[in-house]
Amino acid sequence: MRPIFWIAFSLAMLDAVAQAGPVRVVTEETAYSYLKDGKVSGPATEVVDATLKRAGLGDYQIGMYPWARAYDMALQDPGVLVYLIARTSEREALFRWVGEILRIDYHFYKLRERDDIQVPDLNAAKAYRVGVLRDDVRHQYLQSNGFEKIVVTAHNSDNFKRLLHGQVDLVPMPERDMIALCEEAGLDPGEVQRVFTPNTSTQLYMAYSRQTDDDIVLRTQAAFEQLQADGTVADLMAGHH
Repeated sequence: MRPIFWIAFSLAMLDAVAQAGPVRVVTEETAYSYLKDGKVSGPATEVVDATLKRAGLGDYQIGMYPWARAYDMALQDPGVLVYLIARTSEREALFRWVGEILRIDYHFYKLRERDDIQVPDLNAAKAYRVGVLRDDVRHQYLQSNGFEKIVVTAHNSDNFKRLLHGQVDLVPMPERDMIALCEEAGLDPGEVQRVFTPNTSTQLYMAYSRQTDDDIVLRTQAAFEQLQADGTVADLMAGHH
């Protein structure tokens, strides 16, 4: 019986190792995560790098994808770490939350020249075409609030181009993303105007897929808590190294 026992034990251990295999890290292009010299960079990326290294998880790769694809990978596949993902009540049970990287406000922006667009409150925004990312928290938020004129794209940059070309009237974005997109397009940020800010802040996290090995999740959570406690997370997000 002993050989059978050891074979079964060995197979169980191999299965455990396979489940705890290399971490796949996925993100989208934002002002906090972007490609630089062919490598995924940005302050949020530095936080993820520092966390995984502190956790002793050196076997990982970071890939940049359209948000809907990154979200689906984290939803479906084991061993996937996604950032920056908004933590909402609807998503709470879908992921294993590691830690809050930052908190932001989304603002509705229009082109300054569009005097015909008036948005005193959220309800007024429903009259206009609003550009959002597919499956993004903004997409879900607008749908849940009864918006019908939603125009969906795969990338923030496509969303911004649609605003410039008059294909959408409004885009909800954080200020830092809007400034970065204006700079990338060679546009004076004064050409766009903030018209309304919903009274809700969004918590952006790094989170694992539900099927991820417990040890990986716990080690990552502990590492993030250490980096947050010693001020490293705040320093990296502020651009201090």
